[in-house]
Amino acid sequence: GILSIEQLISRVGVIGVTLMALLSGFGAVNCPYTYMSYFLRNVTDADILALERRLLQTMDMIVSKKKRIAVAHRTMFQRGEVHNKPTGFWGMIKSVTTSVAGSENLSLIQQEVDALEELSRQLFLETADLHATKERIEYSKTFQGKYFNFLGYFFSIYCVWKIFMATINIVFDRVGKTDPVTRGIEITVNYLGIQFDVKFWSQHISFILVGIIIVTSIRGLLITLTKFFYAISSSKSSNVIVLLLAQIMGMYFVSSVLLIRMSMPLEYRTIITEVLGEL
Repeated sequence: GILSIEQLISRVGVIGVTLMALLSGFGAVNCPYTYMSYFLRNVTDADILALERRLLQTMDMIVSKKKRIAVAHRTMFQRGEVHNKPTGFWGMIKSVTTSVAGSENLSLIQQEVDALEELSRQLFLETADLHATKERIEYSKTFQGKYFNFLGYFFSIYCVWKIFMATINIVFDRVGKTDPVTRGIEITVNYLGIQFDVKFWSQHISFILVGIIIVTSIRGLLITLTKFFYAISSSKSSNVIVLLLAQIMGMYFVSSVLLIRMSMPLEYRTIITEVLGEL
């Protein structure tokens, strides 16, 4: 029926799986780009000093031109060209020959100031980006940075493999019967030719992997949504945002349960499928 668990979960799961796909796609690109040293550009202290010197020169030019504008306004005020309107024919001729020319010069200087301020903003952003890149380079030289660099390469290969296998499963309309952990242990045992209880250890490793996936994925979702809500929230929209966050978390949890079945052994996967219905 329409109100059955299978129908409701299937409709909620469509939105949740789409959300997970968007976040996973963003993370699959952003995480290696953030942690892998391959994507770091070479930044030296000389580059940062040169850019900071350009920024300071631009700020000095802005200050000097604003000072010229202020002096010109003060001079015009002292001459009475601001408040005293010229009268008569000769007054009109004088205003055309002096004040108009001065206003044109001031408008030209103001345009130059606006252009320099825009340039200073761009230089400031680029300087901040160079400092952040320099910090990333220093971080990549530490033990933790090298560890994340290795994980970046590992998960990049894993992501490409998952995309390839998902494409094959969609094209040929097939469902995997073996979870990745069991399959990987079987390949390793057969290749090395060692005695190993595949069934026993695959269960424990699969459940550990599922737990890690749940914790890290929900943590990543909360961090991403928190940044998004900080950007758009206000005192009037706080209740709506909390409600929306609860709805997204519910859909995300249901979708995690649906998708995590593929990371579990077959007998446990069957139990979850019986609870959720034939999804």
